[in-house]
Amino acid sequence: MTAQTVTSAGPSTGSARTYDVRTHGCQMNVHDSERLSGLLETAGYVDLASLPASERPAVADVVVFNTCAVRENADNKLYGNLGQLRPAKLANPDMQIAVGGCMAQKDRGTIVERAPWVDVVFGTHNIGSLPALLDRAAHNRRAEVEILESLEVFPSTLPTRRDSAYSGWVSISVGCNNTCTFCIVPSLRGKEQDRRPGEILAEIEALVAQGVVEVTLLGQNVNTYGVEFGDRLAFGKLLRACGEIEGLERVRFTSPHPAAFTDDVIAAMAETPNVMPSLHMPLQSGSDAVLKTMRRSYRSAKFLRIIDAVRDRIPDAAITTDIIVGFPGETEEDFQGTLDVVRAARFSSAFTFQYSIRPGTPAATMEDQVPKAVVQERFERLVALQDEMSWVENRRLEGREVEVLVSPGEGRKDTETRRLSGRAQDNRLVHFAVPDGAPVPRPGDAVTVAVTYGAPHHLVADSGLEGGAYSVRRTAGGDAWAALQEQPTGSRKPAVSLGMPSLGRPSPAAAAAASACSVG
Repeated sequence: MTAQTVTSAGPSTGSARTYDVRTHGCQMNVHDSERLSGLLETAGYVDLASLPASERPAVADVVVFNTCAVRENADNKLYGNLGQLRPAKLANPDMQIAVGGCMAQKDRGTIVERAPWVDVVFGTHNIGSLPALLDRAAHNRRAEVEILESLEVFPSTLPTRRDSAYSGWVSISVGCNNTCTFCIVPSLRGKEQDRRPGEILAEIEALVAQGVVEVTLLGQNVNTYGVEFGDRLAFGKLLRACGEIEGLERVRFTSPHPAAFTDDVIAAMAETPNVMPSLHMPLQSGSDAVLKTMRRSYRSAKFLRIIDAVRDRIPDAAITTDIIVGFPGETEEDFQGTLDVVRAARFSSAFTFQYSIRPGTPAATMEDQVPKAVVQERFERLVALQDEMSWVENRRLEGREVEVLVSPGEGRKDTETRRLSGRAQDNRLVHFAVPDGAPVPRPGDAVTVAVTYGAPHHLVADSGLEGGAYSVRRTAGGDAWAALQEQPTGSRKPAVSLGMPSLGRPSPAAAAAASACSVG
């Protein structure tokens, strides 16, 4: 089974209603938003951003918020954004506002009670219902709230409007079987459900056929993939199978769980050339006492053993992490434990968060909540230490050649610095200069340059200006991007395509194919 490109049978741009999908939160939400866009395009709506500026209304006919319930102040941000749209709704009663994602799954009908001008509320398990819910709300002239308690159809069966011509997200599982006390995701996304290996590989092959050269495998705990069909080695096998797909240059994955990170996955990373030398491994805390209270089923020593094992097999791996500061009961000694692990692990970067109460989580009602001022002070110390560690690690790369996959929009100052930007194989952000008269790469092309300066949060590679390394390798991804630029109008995004089913225990034939590291 292959992915299909679909063309909307809806009205022409001149008469079509416009849409605007606004995304908050994680990579799973970003990919879900691509599906929401695909659904709306297939139903005949037109992306607001695709219209020429002179023809673009200030607000779309349909505005969809794909929400997050994890980030700090997520609810305040949502209701603030909804409040900003109220004047537009009053001025145009036919305008529709929809709220989906984790906040919708959590708050449900409360959203309509707090913001009565919202037309549709849908959850994490039924994003495919959005067009029908919009039609129903318009017909009935009342808000439609539909929340399912479990996933009925894997989202990859839905139409998708990808944001990138050369890079794609691929969901391999949804849901989470862990019970971390700070996290509300399991109650909103449900138990882990896994796609069949052969269908994942078929989707990746279809993306590669469309010009994609990089994929990121997505799962709430991506390395527990296979738990549903009883194969704890399934994720390592899947990585190796990705290595057999011709034309697929880069494979990434996010996010693994340290408790389930096994040696076979490390071996697969090291032995599969297109699996990139980057790893995002959430630490959360370096204190064993805090990890226990968080219900994180590993301790700091095991975490550091994993880091050492990865670097033993992949010496140049860039390892990033997530850290929460100020979890209930965290003492100064506990926090020092986190600083100790940060020093030992030598993360290339870290996403650092100040703990804040999430209603509905066990941690929300724990005693010994840490005062805000203490959390802020510890947070500043952690950020300062990680910036120092990142800078040291990046300075070590000065003089080294790196291959950069060029991407638009990565460098905010590219225009004024006359540089282009992209990601190295280890996922570090690289800003590089193009020598006068040299070939200019397209987004999706690969450029080899040498690092001339390692800054705390990025690399600068101006070697081409100094007579050093600079070469461009044109790729199928660059060709795909260039083809989109030839379109006279539109958003210049890839055409809407259909993914593949499904989830659950694979058939015996598919399981055997995955075990043999071949496409099933």
